[in-house]
Amino acid sequence: MAKGFGGRPGMGGMGGINMNMIKQAQKMQQDMQRMQAELEEKEYSAQAGGGVVEAVVTGKRVLKSLTVDPEAVDPEDVEMLQDLIVAAVNEALRTAEQDMAASMQSITGGLGLPF
Repeated sequence: MAKGFGGRPGMGGMGGINMNMIKQAQKMQQDMQRMQAELEEKEYSAQAGGGVVEAVVTGKRVLKSLTVDPEAVDPEDVEMLQDLIVAAVNEALRTAEQDMAASMQSITGGLGLPF
């Protein structure tokens, strides 16, 4: 019989995976779940147009608030205001994504997992 297959239970029958590796994987999974819950509660903000538009998003990627300085409202140039809003929201979402990726990277230790 080939080594590592069909032997006694717990003696390498799992192809080299030992209980320590399983415990490490379980701890990593718990840490990732805890970190994800914490990140979902965080808020991320970004400004556009020199601060005339500010967007705040949550870690769940939900727009929580949008603040527009009245001076930014020009009825003759609505497109500019729309562009500023899109830019602020996109930057806040990008910041949230980067924070989440960095946090998960710190837990996985560069295992190359897709987050």
